[in-house]
Amino acid sequence: MKQFLLACYSLVATLFISDKTTAQVVSTNNELKSLISQSFGYFPRIKEAENQIVVAQQKLDITSLNTPTVDGNASYRYVRPKIEVPIGGSSFQFAPIHNVDANVGANYLLFDFGRLKKNIEKSKLEVQYAQHNVAYAKYQLASQVATIYYNIVYLQHAISIQDTVLSFLNENKLFIENKYKNGDALKIDILTIQTQIDAEQNRKVDLQNNLLKQQNLLSYTTGLNKSNGNVFDFDIQLKDVTAALAETQANNVDYQLIKDKIKQAEADVAIAKLGDKPSVNVGANAGFKNGYVPNVGEVRFNYNAGVALKVPLYEGGRTKRQVLLSQSLVKQNELAIATLNNNYKKDIEQALADIASNLERITNTKGQIAQAKYANSLAAIRFKNGVGTNLELTNANTNLQRASLTELQYQYQLCLAKIELARLIGYQYW
Repeated sequence: MKQFLLACYSLVATLFISDKTTAQVVSTNNELKSLISQSFGYFPRIKEAENQIVVAQQKLDITSLNTPTVDGNASYRYVRPKIEVPIGGSSFQFAPIHNVDANVGANYLLFDFGRLKKNIEKSKLEVQYAQHNVAYAKYQLASQVATIYYNIVYLQHAISIQDTVLSFLNENKLFIENKYKNGDALKIDILTIQTQIDAEQNRKVDLQNNLLKQQNLLSYTTGLNKSNGNVFDFDIQLKDVTAALAETQANNVDYQLIKDKIKQAEADVAIAKLGDKPSVNVGANAGFKNGYVPNVGEVRFNYNAGVALKVPLYEGGRTKRQVLLSQSLVKQNELAIATLNNNYKKDIEQALADIASNLERITNTKGQIAQAKYANSLAAIRFKNGVGTNLELTNANTNLQRASLTELQYQYQLCLAKIELARLIGYQYW
């Protein structure tokens, strides 16, 4: 139990240090942190993982038990033919026809060459694995909640931009309808702008539908379906691939889980090596039975005690093969670390590439927005002076809103790439 408490303390200390370090490299808002904390208490997957700790601890408690086993036994046997021998002209009975036996027996494992100790150590490793599995589930859920949160931010802004487009088109439609009444516009002009309005309205419906889906997902993970976020304020200190991978190996719970599996496999090796070792048991029985000569029918009190040594002599190489199998499992889990490194390096490189490309796109988009604003102003002046058409003005305004939406999309993609990088490295930002 002392070692288990030390292991728990070590885990808490590690998480505390990790949290302190994360605070320096990741920043986000308090509402997101609150939603993530809310999800830990609400989402069933976390409760399921936490219950695995309880199960593993109960297994450890059972494994640690080394108490005597006490059994009560009672039996009756009817034996024929009668066991008797003629002596001096009469028959002497050596065993009763009706055999009765009732006793209480106790047995205790006195010495097992370390089997119990090794099994306890393995059970402690299973508790540690269950604890790390809870941490892993929380990291995955936190990333999911953060993604949903900023999906909602993006969709709300996109709907706002779409409202601006529709507002402009509807104003333009009224203007054209007035010109049509005065004979300065054609019916086709009204139909054309109505088609644009319908298309933009459908885009808004799609955005609203996606927003509702994201709010449903937020409710699915946290129990709440509303959030107040309106900016992409998730930020992370950028590193090169080598430094990020080194931090991933130190922080990411995926590595802790594979290390736990290696330790468990090594424990299986140690247990397997004890398969052909002897064991020593001490036992005792006390009760009542008949069958004692000369009066074999009389039920008498009896007791016995002794020590039993069990030495395996031949098992067909089972222990050796079990050791080889356990050693192969150790090697397999060690090889899995190389695979993990390869996969995380690839994912980190992709996340860093996404961050860099979206930063560059945002910079480039600023020039596009400036050009679209100028073109919109110019189209408005030309239309006002009667040298430009309403279609030119409409297209210029639509292009401006599209440029704003493009910038929003790049900011959104940048935010998601940063969330993914934080998940890969294993930062605890909540």
